[in-house]
Amino acid sequence: MSLPPAKESELRQIIHDQLIKMDVHGRIREVLAESVRQELGPGQQLSEEQIMRALRRRGIIDDVIKELSFTADMSDKETASAPKPPVHFVDREPAELKKVNIDPSRRYLYLQVNGGKAFLEHLQEPEPLPGQICPTFILYMHFRNQRFRSKPVPCACEPDIQDGFLLEIHRDSLGDGSKMADATTLLSICDPIHMVLIKHDPSGETTLLASHFLEWRSVLSSPDGKISTAVELLGVGAESKVPVGVLNIKLELYPRLNQILSQEIVNTQFTLERQRTAEKERLFLVYAKQWWREYLQIRPSHSTRLVKIFAQDENGVNRPVCCYVRPVRAGRLLDTPRQAARFVNLLGYERAPVVGGGGKQEQWCTLLGFLCRNKGDCEDHATLLCSLLLGFGLAAYVCVGTKAKGVPHTWVMTCGIDGTVTFWESLMGHRYIHKPINPDDPPLVEQPKPTYPYRTVGCVFNHQSFFANCQPSDAVELSVFDLRDESRWKAMSEEAIKSVCSPGSTVSLPPFPPLCAPVIDAAVVSNDIELELRALVSAHRKDLDLSTVWDDQLSYLLSPALAAYEIERTTGISAGNEEFQDAIRRAVPDGHTFKGFPIHFVHRNARRAFATCLRSPFCEEIICCRGDHVRLAVRVRVFTYPESACALWIMFACKYRSVL
Repeated sequence: MSLPPAKESELRQIIHDQLIKMDVHGRIREVLAESVRQELGPGQQLSEEQIMRALRRRGIIDDVIKELSFTADMSDKETASAPKPPVHFVDREPAELKKVNIDPSRRYLYLQVNGGKAFLEHLQEPEPLPGQICPTFILYMHFRNQRFRSKPVPCACEPDIQDGFLLEIHRDSLGDGSKMADATTLLSICDPIHMVLIKHDPSGETTLLASHFLEWRSVLSSPDGKISTAVELLGVGAESKVPVGVLNIKLELYPRLNQILSQEIVNTQFTLERQRTAEKERLFLVYAKQWWREYLQIRPSHSTRLVKIFAQDENGVNRPVCCYVRPVRAGRLLDTPRQAARFVNLLGYERAPVVGGGGKQEQWCTLLGFLCRNKGDCEDHATLLCSLLLGFGLAAYVCVGTKAKGVPHTWVMTCGIDGTVTFWESLMGHRYIHKPINPDDPPLVEQPKPTYPYRTVGCVFNHQSFFANCQPSDAVELSVFDLRDESRWKAMSEEAIKSVCSPGSTVSLPPFPPLCAPVIDAAVVSNDIELELRALVSAHRKDLDLSTVWDDQLSYLLSPALAAYEIERTTGISAGNEEFQDAIRRAVPDGHTFKGFPIHFVHRNARRAFATCLRSPFCEEIICCRGDHVRLAVRVRVFTYPESACALWIMFACKYRSVL
């Protein structure tokens, strides 16, 4: 690779300065003089090879190379004006280091992870053999709208997590963005570094092991601008008080501060922030108790309604539910609210794990933990969808209530300017228009029949408002969602909510991370899964003593149908079916029969999908088709969304000659 003339000149100057600094020329003259005395006779001359051998023997060449080498681990020798960017991994198994652009007017925090220890749950796991597929750890981080992830490493008692991350630190306020943050400014930035540890199983399953908020500002009192610490990670949910393991962390500021803060000043700032946060939370709790007493005085039966004011996160911390919602803009990753609903629907559903029997485990996950795990409970889906719809400018609220048989559930509601109320089911991606039933109407008046699965609603909320249902009945079909009507909905003070739930109001609130673009190549994954399914079908038919002949053209003709199914899931509009049917009629000769079976998955495990397909009698009939001139077809389409969420569509088909 050739360098521009300016860069080449600059590089030559750097090397020249370094050679002068090391006095390499003087050392070479000494070696030459010594070699002439020891090795040469009168009239002989030194060859180039002899000179190089003498320089290597005395270590001069090694010294020069060592001083001029540019390695990935130069953190202890970096100058303040030119920090070395760390490795930032964005793919699952990146092949090379990625460069990061450095803004010389900004200040950076270099965070190094130097391995882990005391992950006792993995104490008995054997060392993985070369090439063996095994469970892995991945460490995810979020800091001030920046997201990072480490390389996957095998799960072990002492996992070899060795990674570095360059975090940019600057003020968000207008006019301060281009200034390098000084010590006082850095001390006022109270955003923690959110670290999430995820275990990835070979089957594709993910487990949230730990969610930790790292306080980084202790580095401001370090004389050399760097500190090393051991971070103890605690479990989640019912195990939030149990240690999971320890990570060795090193923090370093680039460039270093001109003025170092004393440890006393830093500790005083921490104390003041904690006191301010505790006071705000105490005042809100006092207000919430008084508000609840007033709500119960309206009607004693209100005590049985699902009015959820506080909820526990994965670390067992109680937070007002309004804190779990915030307008989220997806940039160019999502184009419409319905596409956002489709994206949230594709994230996996899993109830919070609980040890032993009993009721449901309470756990409203922070957004980073939910996105990194790629699955969560209905509350996680509903709060994310509500945040995305708010980002699209809709009046969106999270509804807390019940489904059939009194099962607690959460979903999303949007209120249109014209008064139209729409329910969004975040787990399925369905939308329902709400038309209330008036119980005072005469019996002959035809009432709308509800199509939604919801039975009762106790409260609705978003990032600014909280309303409790105080209508005579909390049945959804009888409720009127005019939130401005104080006779139907009791509102909390928006000022009280803002005091604890607005960004920057308290240091205990985790900031919302941005969404990440998918890193999956949809075409490559679709092709790989299709080839694997072909092999599975051929092996299954061979066990039944059936031959398998694939029709590639018929397989290709199935693509429009799969695309139409995904468009319909996203928009609710069916399109392209006429062309698909016409193409199939042309591809199937007279006297032949065509059968097709489409199915949808939210994972990318071909064997698991094939086992599910075989449980369908209609699909099994296609795969195990017997007859004259049987031709089989299969088509796979993977549609990618943010956070690498995927919609997997598979269609099996066959055509054969009909025999009377």
